[in-house]
Formats: sequence, C-alpha cells, structure tokens
Amino acid sequence: MRRFAFACALALAPFGAVQAEEEAEALGDAARGEQLYRACIGCHQVGEGAQHDKGPSLNDLFGRRAGSMEGFEYSAGLKRAFADGMVWDIEHLNAYLENPKVLVSRTNMDYRGMKKPQDRRDVLAYLRTFSASPQDIPESEPTALAYNVELTPEILAIVGDPEYGEYLASECLTCHQINGDDDGIPGIAYWYEEDFVIAMHAYKQKLRPHPVMQMMAGRLSDEEIAALAAYFANLE
Repeated sequence: MRRFAFACALALAPFGAVQAEEEAEALGDAARGEQLYRACIGCHQVGEGAQHDKGPSLNDLFGRRAGSMEGFEYSAGLKRAFADGMVWDIEHLNAYLENPKVLVSRTNMDYRGMKKPQDRRDVLAYLRTFSASPQDIPESEPTALAYNVELTPEILAIVGDPEYGEYLASECLTCHQINGDDDGIPGIAYWYEEDFVIAMHAYKQKLRPHPVMQMMAGRLSDEEIAALAAYFANLE
C-alpha cells in the first residue's frame, strides 16, 4: 500500500491584538534558535551573502510566496504550493518545520521534522531576524502569530463507513484517479486514513490554500470525511 503523506494537524484561527504581549513571549528565543539552526545550514544559507544551496536561501522568508525564489529549482510539491498561493506565514512555517512532507506533498526536503514546539518557535524567531522589519513582529502581518488548533482525539477516532464513503466519492473522482495515479492532480487512493482526515481538515480550516479543495472540504461533516478516508484507504 502506498502512502501519500501530506496532511497537517494545524489550522488557522483569528489573531487577537489583546493577546499580543502573551504571544510575543511565545515566539521563541532567537539566540537559542541560532544554535538549533546549525542542523539546517548544510542545505539552507541565511544572512549576508546567503546563496541557494541544496535548498533555497532563507533570507526574507516571512511573507514570501512558497516556491518563489528566483534561481532555485523547486520540487513539484513546492511548485504546486506556489500555484495554490501558499505564503510562508508563521502557521505554514511552523507546520512545515514540524514535518515538511505532511504540509507539502512531493517536497524534496529530506528532513523528518522538528517535533518540539519550543524548538520550532526558537528557530523561527532566529529566521525572522533576516526578514524585513522584524521589529514589527508579531504585531504586523503576515508574520503575526495565530493560535494553532489541533484536531481533537474525538475527530481522529471516528470510524468511517467505507460504503458511505464510496457513495460520497463520486465527486472526488471527477478530478482524482481511482487507481492512485498522479497526472497533474495528486492521487488520493490508498492513503492511510488518518493522513486523509488530517489533510481534509487542513483544507476545511484553510491552512492548505487550494480554493477548490477548501470549498469541497468545507461542505463535508466530520463523519463524511472519515467515510471518504475509509473508502480510499481500503480500495480493492
């Protein structure tokens, strides 16, 4: 069984100015982030004179459209993220750093992810110092820190009905191929169920930016998403 593991458990939520002081404290320690960033310098240069290496330069990263740096050949996944209009704001950067492949499918970034939230906050605080007007962060968009919303255990525990999923799947199959082939549109057959559920909720809550998928996922209930996941995961 093949695993197409692009999903994300984070979702956007409104940023409240009244919480700015608390959020500023949660943004991370840039000095500690510089130390943690040593694990990244083999691929990504940052700072004065930074050039593209195995990965693109990370200067002026915040607020930049994904896959948009000139002179770097991006993976198919980042090219798709560019076409979808994804922007490297704090939520997407946090999700990508946690596990690149669950936010951007078919990324070439060979990194299993930074699992500790404080480590991610510290690294992002360090990278923010190389973006424009860091003194305005976190108050100014697009680098304002919003609260992350994770899927509840109750949603992840829903057991989907594959027969109901088959009934619902006809609309999905107007674009996606049932045999799992990727012909310009990512295949969704044979996903692990949890990956499918998380990905659909990421679209539903508008973390993943594709407008059609946001619309489609927004129509579905938690039970319907689980049913589709069960159907596509268990195709004969």
